[in-house]
Amino acid sequence: MVKICCIGAGYVGGPTMAVIALKCPSVEVAVVDISVPRITAWNSDQLPIYEPGLDDVVKQCRGKNLFFSTDVEKHVREADIVFVSVNTPTKTRGLGAGKAADLTYWESAARMIADVSVSDKIVVEKSTVPVKTAEAIEKILMHNSKGIKFQILSNPEFLAEGTAIEDLFYPDRVLIGGRETPEGFKAVKALKDVYAQWVPEDRILTTNLWSAELTKLAANAFLAQRISSVNAMSALCEATGANVSEVSYAVGKDSRIGPKFLNSSVGFGGSCFQKDILNLVYICECNGLPEVAEYWKQVIKINDYQKTRFVNRIVSSMFNTVSNKKIAVLGFAFKKDTGDTRETPAIDVCKGLLGDKARISIYDPQVTEEQIQRDLTMNKFDWDHPIHLQPMSPTTVKQVSVAWDAYAATKDAHGICLLTEWDEFKTLD
Repeated sequence: MVKICCIGAGYVGGPTMAVIALKCPSVEVAVVDISVPRITAWNSDQLPIYEPGLDDVVKQCRGKNLFFSTDVEKHVREADIVFVSVNTPTKTRGLGAGKAADLTYWESAARMIADVSVSDKIVVEKSTVPVKTAEAIEKILMHNSKGIKFQILSNPEFLAEGTAIEDLFYPDRVLIGGRETPEGFKAVKALKDVYAQWVPEDRILTTNLWSAELTKLAANAFLAQRISSVNAMSALCEATGANVSEVSYAVGKDSRIGPKFLNSSVGFGGSCFQKDILNLVYICECNGLPEVAEYWKQVIKINDYQKTRFVNRIVSSMFNTVSNKKIAVLGFAFKKDTGDTRETPAIDVCKGLLGDKARISIYDPQVTEEQIQRDLTMNKFDWDHPIHLQPMSPTTVKQVSVAWDAYAATKDAHGICLLTEWDEFKTLD
């Protein structure tokens, strides 16, 4: 029986392993994490993350061939394949601060794997990591004194929050990168055999290690670039009297361009896009490619510009001041069907309005008041560090109240900001 262990029970590790357990009944899957509250939640009826369809999958497998545990070392020791799905936040200090990925958690995971292993293992990078991370990880693993052999694979995830289970059931592609050696090819085949139990053969792509690591950053950069492109156009449309929805619809009808990711908005959010592009910029700079770095930087600049422009439009439409005016914010998650608020444009919009002394009333069907207050008081990039390193009881922002439904949030408001495209907002009176 193949045993899989995944280090990290977050947005990637939890759903991915649950689906592997469901689709591969002969594989034993353990998801491990040092956070006791998180593992307790995975073992309860109230899962730590909201994702349509996730509940069903977990309940079908939990206790049969899917286990959630804080006994990290035991499960790593017993596993044949170890997925590493820990945070790779943006560095906040030191070399590459504000751009480079912080590999502290990755490195400590690799050292722990090397320490506790008593048999050969395949180690799979599941977190988004900078190109050539595998090289550093290999050095740590290979320098164990026990003569144990490790093969490193890169298997980036391409999940979209809100549709993660669907994306796992019917992926566009599964990408596996490995060393181009006999042992490397063998390891790639072992992981491919797991996915092949439900993913059609032609959708499982195999590449060398560096291509797989870079593809993840490239895919996110291309997607974010489309959003920034249409948002840049939205500014021009507003200046000229064109309608950005009509323009993007007509542009998307070109089969070479296609309709997806062309909705203009307040900007993109989520845990990946900004982080991955900053990472890409840093890698380009380190490889002596300043022009390429500058090109990708612009995608983020437009995103920041769009959020600022949105706030400025609200303020200017209200006689240039929102001081003491009530502004209703509908939606705080970065997109619909998820409770995730990481890098959500709502944070910058609310902070911009608070800077002009507005009173804000927020409603989101999946985000708690505690999370909203935490997000509005946290420093940039702090969200990506483990919960136990974040401020325990964040100070609350007094001008912010959180309402229980959209009508309560909007009562007596001077203005309404629609920041997440939840379906329930379409039918409001």
